[in-house]
Amino acid sequence: MSQGGVVLGTVPSGTRSLTLDGSAVPVAPDGRFLIAFGRDFGPDADLVATTVRGDVVRRHLVIAPRAWKIENLPTLPKVSQPSAEFARRRPAELAQINAARRRNVTSDGWRQRFMWPATGRISGLFGSQRIYRGEPGSFHSGVDVAGGVGAPVLAPADGVVILAAAAPFTLEGNLLMVDHGMGLNSAFLHLSRIVVRDGDVVRRGQKIGEIGQTGRATGPHLHWGMKWRDQRIDPLLLAGPMAQ
Repeated sequence: MSQGGVVLGTVPSGTRSLTLDGSAVPVAPDGRFLIAFGRDFGPDADLVATTVRGDVVRRHLVIAPRAWKIENLPTLPKVSQPSAEFARRRPAELAQINAARRRNVTSDGWRQRFMWPATGRISGLFGSQRIYRGEPGSFHSGVDVAGGVGAPVLAPADGVVILAAAAPFTLEGNLLMVDHGMGLNSAFLHLSRIVVRDGDVVRRGQKIGEIGQTGRATGPHLHWGMKWRDQRIDPLLLAGPMAQ
């Protein structure tokens, strides 16, 4: 178990509730569940199952820290102030993203082995961060795969489309979000084209879009971000080594 990682487990027989550090965790009818740990998750966590008889089963989890790629830029200031156009548009964009993540959909994609949605050079790592004159910037919330405009983007696992942007967002460009069930979702940024619609059920390996350079991107690439609830996680840990 590590920062940015995901864990699948099975509850004890007769479990009626499961919590992680006091927050309820959904459990599938067959007793399987999923939990995850964000980039800055602490060193430990408590997983507690309560059975229908009132028995309590506790597991103290140790979460391994990771060494993130930190780049110090002592001569450069942090990014400039956002433009008036960005400030005007951003609240509505964030509202769409947050509403999409609150949707309750049913999918078993979380049970599958995830595949890479695109292949190519990994140009950005999850968790990396720049320090500008001693002031930390935001950490990189996903993994970037460089590729040509129009290269296919595939569903990494089964899921349901919860957001297919009708127009480019200021940062994300053409944004597509897929929910894999149990609170686990993927976001695909900077697409040149989205080929699925809101509410579509997608299957692992199905084409869902094409790589682009929309939004705030310096070159054509796919940014693949993943979240479990409010925890940002590392897609590379789910997909494993990329087969070129």
